[in-house]
Amino acid sequence: MKIQFNTDANIHGTEELAARVSDSIEHALDRYQSHITRVEVHISDESKGKSGLHDHRCMLEARLEGRQPVAVTEHAATLDQAVNGAAKKLAHRLETVLGRLQDHRPKASVLPVDETELDVDADVDKV
Repeated sequence: MKIQFNTDANIHGTEELAARVSDSIEHALDRYQSHITRVEVHISDESKGKSGLHDHRCMLEARLEGRQPVAVTEHAATLDQAVNGAAKKLAHRLETVLGRLQDHRPKASVLPVDETELDVDADVDKV
């Protein structure tokens, strides 16, 4: 799983920040790594450096093998909260999408029948 890291002009995208964000995402999506080819991370400070409630935004887009991309967005007071919240949302969304694919339990095509009703020879002998 490749992680592509993007920031806006208001966030200084250091190697440390990229590593911290990547670790959080890899940990949250570990279960689904075999299905994901790439995760695009877009983080931004929507208040442009000024203090504000829920002004940090993290958008994650997971590219799945043979499927449409899955995207989520989280707004939070801090960058770490936004990343962790988006990672949890994405894991939940992938559970929904990929869980449906793996739910191939055999389904009965007919209702079960009482075996005593099928014993036709037993009824004939009684007559």
